Amino acid sequence: MSFGVILSQLGGGMVKSIEIFVLTLLFSLPLGLFVALGRMSKLKILSGIIKIYIAIMRGTPLMLQLIVVYFAPYYVFGINISSGFRFTAVIIAFSINYAAYFAEIFRAGIQSISIGQWEAAQILGYNKAQTFFKIILPQVIQRIIPPVTNETITLVKDTSLSFVLSIAEMFTIAKQIGAREASIIPLMIAGLFYFIFNYIVAFGMDRFEKKMSYFR
Repeated sequence: MSFGVILSQLGGGMVKSIEIFVLTLLFSLPLGLFVALGRMSKLKILSGIIKIYIAIMRGTPLMLQLIVVYFAPYYVFGINISSGFRFTAVIIAFSINYAAYFAEIFRAGIQSISIGQWEAAQILGYNKAQTFFKIILPQVIQRIIPPVTNETITLVKDTSLSFVLSIAEMFTIAKQIGAREASIIPLMIAGLFYFIFNYIVAFGMDRFEKKMSYFR
């Protein structure tokens, strides 16, 4: 197999990896914020349930969560599942897993803001929602960019776990080509792709952090 053909096939897998990456961030970041707010709620029942959810998501392997999300509709509700549900199950599992991690990052960022800012906003006539979204959240975002970047980079690499549900992302295709051609070259190329992808993500997050620096 020529080098060009290998790159072409890995490129198709890379597109699938990017889809998983983008959709996971799209759903997990806002979900993580709502989970963080629930975790900080004064309602003990709500905060308790969310504590359990976060503990399960962070305390069990993502690979296991992928399997559970895919097979749960059949074994729990008796719903027949099709192969078309595989990709959806991957996005659901990745999103609820990463939302738990992002929630703790958001919570730490929110709690790092001085209570005096809430009180000052109240004196100026802001309600709680206005205070949070206009004053607190922008500062929180600036503070949590480094840990969010770390989780985002981890997500890039974790996309390879979708092979559990037979999703042909880049690393899976690299393994298939490597096994068929008895060569390690496809895996090395895949590793280079991951490195470049992560470099682009880290560079973009660094630029974003600099733009948010006026909140310091």
